[in-house]
Amino acid sequence: MRDGRTAALIAVMLGGAWPVVTPAEAEAQVRRGPPVPPDTSPPMTVEAYDPRSTLVVPENPVSRAAFPFVDVHLHLNGTMPRAQLDQLVRDMDALNLAVGVNLSGGTGPRLAQQIEAFEAAYPGRFVVFANVDFNDIDNPEFGALAAARLEADVRAGARGLKIFKSLGLWITDAADRRVPVDDPRLDPVWAKAGELGIPVLIHSGDPAEFWQEVDARNERWLELRVRPGRRQSGPPSFEQVLGEQLNMFRRHPETTFIAAHLAWLGHDLGRLGRTLDEIPNMNVGLGAVIYEPGRQPRFAREFFIRYQDRILMGKDSWAPDEYPTYFRVLETADEYFPYYRRYHAFWRMYGLDLPEEVLRKVYFENALRIIPDIDRSRFP
Repeated sequence: MRDGRTAALIAVMLGGAWPVVTPAEAEAQVRRGPPVPPDTSPPMTVEAYDPRSTLVVPENPVSRAAFPFVDVHLHLNGTMPRAQLDQLVRDMDALNLAVGVNLSGGTGPRLAQQIEAFEAAYPGRFVVFANVDFNDIDNPEFGALAAARLEADVRAGARGLKIFKSLGLWITDAADRRVPVDDPRLDPVWAKAGELGIPVLIHSGDPAEFWQEVDARNERWLELRVRPGRRQSGPPSFEQVLGEQLNMFRRHPETTFIAAHLAWLGHDLGRLGRTLDEIPNMNVGLGAVIYEPGRQPRFAREFFIRYQDRILMGKDSWAPDEYPTYFRVLETADEYFPYYRRYHAFWRMYGLDLPEEVLRKVYFENALRIIPDIDRSRFP
């Protein structure tokens, strides 16, 4: 219980003379503290909010991969100006990127031109994958024609086949019907790839959240707000496109497939593991999804160790300053470090601290086994 002297002291502190205010009123004013200054901070949006972390933990940035690696997921132009190509190779050398796989080879003369240009300038540094021309999908002989084109592309130097996500999402036939990933008209193409001993790297669908309501519960809300064109309304659904892809893998067990972007199942590694167990000719690439293992380091480390023969290093878009995030996730035990593109992942990364034998497989050994004619002398 406060006495009169306390009340008097409070009154003096407030600049008045006792008993101008009652003890209760004076004490309440003291508890409120000084007046709150006006808010002069600039307007803030969720897109702009990017707080500095105050966490102090050991940091081990990695600017160069521990081993020479194969990037199985690049999109390049083999006919770029020589000065641009020279800079590209200098950047590759700095990263320890020994061999780059260009997935945008095209078909026919365009593909041959790219292969010739790469080999003339930097022999053995680039591998080129062919693409399928779907313009004659309504031709009753489409499968045979596409398979023959692929065989010619391999004779010209193609070392794999890349299928873009347009298949299963946007490609339609003359009747305006969507061409599913497992359309029987494409079976001769997949069979021909198996016969030729080349892998098929395929991107089907998009992240599952792209099909969900863009609301406060959607974890890709920021990306869909910044890139609204990525919203998928369906049909088809995420599960339908994924199911078509997996059905096609099952139907062609003699063909080696690489599902790009962890098959968009990096958020559910348990399901992805069960799928790999079921489909032995399926592999996965890391292109543009390192943010998924990077947010679940303990479970992801177990996944990488268990499926070390089925995972291939890949980046997707060429941006040399973004590779160190991949290296740091794969090689270190660092905690809570930033991802390079906030609208992909607003969360922080954690390192998996993978064993050396796993790193070797992810970085280059799996690619050497799956992709024919990579220069083995470039790797330890």
